[in-house]
Formats: sequence, structure tokens, C-alpha cells
Amino acid sequence: MSSELSPAERYAAARTLARTPRMDAFRRSLAFDLDPFQLAACSALEHGSSVLVAAPTGAGKTIVADFAVYLAMRDPAAKVFYTAPMKALSNQKYQDFVAEYGTSEVGLLTGDTNINSGARIVVMTTEVLRNMLYADSDLLKNLSFVVMDEVHYLADRFRGAVWEEVIIHLDQQVRLVSLSATVSNAEEFGDWLQAVRGETAVIVSEERPVPLDQHVLVRGKLLDLFEAKTTDGSEQSQRVNPELVRLAGSSRQPGKSRGHHGGGYRQSYHRDRGFDSGRMDRAHLVRLLESQNLLPAIFFIFSRNGCDKAVANVLHAGVRLTSTSERDEIRAIVEERCRTLRDEDLAVLGYWPWLASLERGVAAHHAGMLPAFKEVVEELFQRKLVRAVFATETLALGINMPARTVVLEKLEKFNGEARVPITPGEYTQLTGRAGRRGIDSLGHSVIQWQSGLDAEAVASLASRRTYPLNSSFKPTYNMAVNLIEQFGRERTRDILESSFAQFQADRSVVSLARKVRSQSESLDGYAKSMTCHLGDFTEYAALRRELTDLERKGASQAQSRADRERRGHQLNALRKRVKQHPCHACKDRETHARWAERWWRLKKQTDDLTRQIRERTGLIAKIFDRVSDVLLELGYLARRDGTLVVGPHGRTLRRIYGERDLLVAECLRRGTWKQLDVAGMAAMATALVYEPRREDGALTYHRMPNPTFRSAFEKTTDLWSNLDDLEREHRLPGSEPPSAAMCLPMYHWAQGGALDAVLSDAELAAGDFVRIAKQAVDLLDQISLVGDGTVGPAAHAAVDAVRRGIVAYSSVS
Repeated sequence: MSSELSPAERYAAARTLARTPRMDAFRRSLAFDLDPFQLAACSALEHGSSVLVAAPTGAGKTIVADFAVYLAMRDPAAKVFYTAPMKALSNQKYQDFVAEYGTSEVGLLTGDTNINSGARIVVMTTEVLRNMLYADSDLLKNLSFVVMDEVHYLADRFRGAVWEEVIIHLDQQVRLVSLSATVSNAEEFGDWLQAVRGETAVIVSEERPVPLDQHVLVRGKLLDLFEAKTTDGSEQSQRVNPELVRLAGSSRQPGKSRGHHGGGYRQSYHRDRGFDSGRMDRAHLVRLLESQNLLPAIFFIFSRNGCDKAVANVLHAGVRLTSTSERDEIRAIVEERCRTLRDEDLAVLGYWPWLASLERGVAAHHAGMLPAFKEVVEELFQRKLVRAVFATETLALGINMPARTVVLEKLEKFNGEARVPITPGEYTQLTGRAGRRGIDSLGHSVIQWQSGLDAEAVASLASRRTYPLNSSFKPTYNMAVNLIEQFGRERTRDILESSFAQFQADRSVVSLARKVRSQSESLDGYAKSMTCHLGDFTEYAALRRELTDLERKGASQAQSRADRERRGHQLNALRKRVKQHPCHACKDRETHARWAERWWRLKKQTDDLTRQIRERTGLIAKIFDRVSDVLLELGYLARRDGTLVVGPHGRTLRRIYGERDLLVAECLRRGTWKQLDVAGMAAMATALVYEPRREDGALTYHRMPNPTFRSAFEKTTDLWSNLDDLEREHRLPGSEPPSAAMCLPMYHWAQGGALDAVLSDAELAAGDFVRIAKQAVDLLDQISLVGDGTVGPAAHAAVDAVRRGIVAYSSVS
């Protein structure tokens, strides 16, 4: 479809193209008809194109993925992979496809779960597919489609590179279905996909399927954020509600709080203080929303502890949102879903108060919770049995959990270093949960008023859709040895140059180069204006600048007598030369000098731009060269007949994925862990995957399981230190040291220790412990395949020792 057509014309064309037997059959299988953007994307797929679909949360992007699966299942030889960034989302899609196509046709691969991997539809995390590509897995045969759900995750600084690796390395015959949140540079991303994948249709929709009404909660009243209508009454205005502006203005006038009527100073003070704080009791807020038929609601609180306290506050106030029959249904679902949990662990996990809150229709949802508990909350919310969920922002990503209303208590969050305002993109993502398609005619967002809130700023945040997608791609050691083994060094450099990171860098270079050309023309003009018939004014101006700089430097620094004498002498290696220069006698000297000053300033800016161009050109290949040099120095790569080849140790590194790939390879190579027992291997893997909190310094003293482990850990840390020095010598960023903070708790867990004792030692929530344990299992699984001697068997046994109890729980087993 021509890009010159208007959106209406494109969608009309899409509807015409969509009238095919397969599209008609697919549409008849749905309970609703397709929106224009869905029709356009599905039509492009059927006509042989890859697609990038960028649309708001809840708009129905996954329908396009479902159509790709539908097409694949109509071809007896075709397979389709569905990749997702999170295991929770993978599990959800697996269940959806099983319900549609049956267990025999659907598989699930998430690192710690392997179900029916040879199926025609396989749901997996993106990392699993990346690893398949490097291993040239047989499972890739007959692959027709790959769905990349939440593809905007490629901006994630820790995991984003995986998405680009997959996009670059997939066979060109595989069609890509890329699903993204609404981003402001979707066309740029689409241009890159077109360059590396071939024909790619870019389908962008900014229309929410359910319109959003935005409110601010002030003094117990829900005020519209924007004016209800424009002057002609045709649509919602983008002007801030005047009443909100007036109330905000009055709250910032402290003199008004000292009035003498209506209760005097004290009453007015407390009233205004309550207005400024903007804190409505959470129980009262739940009741307010219930009274206005605005439940179910998600309350976003950017704190796990805050979520748990909110639930406690609501329960303490006696809020009950369920009927007797609903409570019976909730209890039955919870008992069924949690039947595999051990009775002795239930009290440690807070099962009983959690169940009590669910029976009242109230729940928390955050990463500190046991995954089993989070999944139950999601299911009950989707069944409309839980109606008030207090959640951290992670709930806004991926999983299907829409609400009628979204409440934002604050418009700032802690980013790990400081409290920062949420971005327009984050605001859009959070409020995207408001409005259930086919249920609600309107979604609602509610912002709680608080002191200092700027109504105009809130309106700007709510009306902007700025969410740029920027690459986080960078070559890793594992990536380098895999690519060099498959393609050689030169071909690898070409491949890396095709990354989205380099694509964006090149585009910025084009912009910078255009600016350099423009400024060069201005420099020529300035040079002409300062031309002097008596001599070289550029030379004369340089002497004047040198003199001025020296005068300023001397005036700003305390100096010894010898320094003052030396500077005075230099001022005299300069004043004499200035006066003797031919241009000094020019009658237009100061006019020329003003043009010369402009020339120098612009020249400096232009030189800076030229340097930026030089740095960005071939940026990714330069980083790859530095990574290769480190591997060459350590012997993972070798030179043979003038080319780089992968050595024996490099082949071990090829099968180790993660942030510490090189450190793990070095420890295996040097036998650092050969004395560790099974529990010691589990503890060591934890040291390598655990990221300590800032206040829990990595090199802080922690109790070790035993002297043998301490010796192995110290050797591991020494190796890390050597690698860190080497990386910095090669202008690579280095890494954080391993942390022993969780080693002892994991050692006890691997020995069969009780859950309550382990969680107490670790000072971790159950969900955090499970997440760390599963990360350790992933690493142990890799080590078990490449470790020799006693290390491989110990790692293999450690996988089973760690994967037990709450760590072994799986909703899809």
C-alpha cells in the first residue's frame, strides 16, 4: 500500500485486500470485527510481508499475532514461534494457544520450562530463540513466522540486545510480526526492519479502543483534567479544566488560609493543608470509586511496601467488595491453584492473610510476591472477582489485566538513584490499562492531587505521546565468539553494522553532517568578513585570543612570585607580537575582530560536531574490535593465517549466556570451582547472578558457607578484578564485582533448608528469592553442559537441589 495514501484511504484499501477466504474465515472465528489497523496488518501478512504494529496497550495488537499463527496452522509444514520478554506473558500465551489448538500442537520454552519443544506453535522467551539461532537448532526448520511481542523491549539496557540479535540472525524467509507500544519513531524502526528483514509494513495506530476520561481527585471530588468540550461542542478540549487551575492557584496562596471567618485560622489551615497533601485515605478512595461504578481499579503505587500497606489499610477499614457466592468461588480457585505448595510453607508465605484479602476483592501485585500468588491475582482480576489491586508499575507491562479505572497516587518514582518524574511514555503505559474492550464504553484515569502538583504540567504529560525507541545494543563476549565462529571477523563486523544501534547512529551522523556543512558555509562567510588587506587576520585573532586567555588565567589563580614573573614575561612571548602584527594597524581592526570572535566560536562548535561524527561512524564495529582484542589477549580467540578464529576455550564461551559470560568461562578454564560441592555450586551461581541493592555493597563482608567456598569466592573475585582492569585498558566499561550477600541462604536452600529460615537469612520477599533462584538455575544449567571434571556434575545436581518447593512451582506443568 502506498505511503502517499491518507490513513482513511489506506484502511479502505486494507478492507478491500482483506476480503480473502482465509481472512474471512479468521474474522468469522472472532467474537468481534477487526479494527482498521488490525485489518491492514493482517492483510500485509497474508500478502507476504513482515509487519511492525505499534498501537496503545489494550488496542488488540495480539490479534495480528493470532492471525500469523492461524496462517501457519493452515500450512501442514509451517511452524510459528511466539516470543515474549517475560515468563509470565509466555505462560499466558501458552495457555491461550492450548485452549485454541490443543496441547499436542503447542510448546513452551522459558529456560526453566521445556514442554513439547517440537510443536508447531512454540511460545518462548526471546533469549531462548537467540540461543537456538547461535546453536543452529533443528527446531528452526520449517519456521515461517516469528512473533516478537513487546518488541520495544529492545530499548532495555540489560536485555534489549537480544531482540536485535534475533532480528538480524533469523533466516530471511521467516516473516516477522513485531508488536510494539506506541512509539514516536515507529517509522524509523520500520525503516531499519525493512533494511535487515526485507518488505515490512509499518502499521501505526494511536487510537485507544476504549476512550480515556482523565480526572484529578481534589478534596474528595473527581474533577476532569481537561475541559469537557471545545467551543463548538464537537470533541474534548486539550485545555486544562479552569476549575482545576483555580483550585491549584488558591492552594498556592498561603495568605488565604489565615481568614477570620468560617472557623478561623485553625479550621482553614487544616482544610488547606488537606487539600495540599492530596492524600485521600485509600479505603475511602476505594469506596468513592465503588459508589461511582468505577471499579475494578488498579492503583499504581511505586513501592512494594506501599502496595502491601494499602491492602492492610483497606482491610482494616472493613472494605468488602464481594458477595458470599463470590467469596466461595475465590476460595475454590485459590485452593486449586496453590495445591502444590507445601502446608508448612503457607504461613511463611503469608497465605492466610493473602487469601482473606482476596475474599474481600482486594489484592497487591508486585515482584516481591510469590509468582503463584501473582498469577492467582491476575486470574481473579480477569474474572472480575478481585476489584481493587494495588500494584507496582511492572503490572503495566505485558500481561492482559485491564481495569475500568487506573489510579496514580504520585507522578514520580524512584529509579534506583533518585526520585524522578514519570515520563509521558510511562504515563501512557500505566493508563493504558484503563478501559476493558467490549465491557467499558470509557476508561478512567485518576490522579491524586498533592502539594505542588502543576495542573498544566499534568495535562502536558497526559496529552503527549513521546516514547522514542532507542537501541541498547552492544557486542558481548558470547556474541563475538558465536559470530566469529559462524561468519569470521569481517563478516561479523558487517553484521554488527546492520544493528539498529548503528542505524540510529548513522542517521544522527547524517543530521550532524548536514549541520557541519551549514556551519562550514557560515565559517566561510565569517572568514570573508574578517579578511584584512594588511595581513592574515586569522593569525592575528589567534594571538589576541591567546593573550586574553592568559590574562584571564592569571587573574583567576593564586600564584607564586616566580609564576607571576613568568606569566608577566609571557604577557609582554604575546603583547609585543600583537602590536607588531600588520593587522594591528588596520582602521577596521575591531570590526574584523568581532567577526573573528564569531568565527572562533563557530569553529569550536563545528570541530566538536566533526569529532562526534568520527566517534559515531562505525561505533558498534569499534566496540566489537575492543571486545575481540580482550578475547585475543586471553586466548579465547587466536590468529591463524591472518584471520581471527575461535579457540577451544572460546567454544566453551559460546555456550555461556549472561552478564558475566567471560568471568564464568575464566573460572571454568582455571578450575576455580573444582573443589565446590553441590550446595557450593548453587551458592556460587547466586553470587554471579544476584545484583545487590546499593546499600548492600558487593564487596561488603558476608558470612560464607565454609572455608572451601570462601577460597573459591576470593579466587573468583580476583579473576573479576583482573578482567575489569583488562576491560578498562581496552576502553570497555567493566562490570560490578560478584556479591556474596545471598550465598549463605542459597547454600542452605540447596542443602534442603526450611523456607522460613532461608527467607529470614536472605532478608528477601518470597518472589525475589524465587527470581534469584531461577536465575541461578539458568546459569547452573549452562555450567552443567560445559563444565568438565567435577564441576559439570556438581552444577547438574545443584539444578535439582535449587529447583524445589516454591522455586519448582509452575502454573503450566
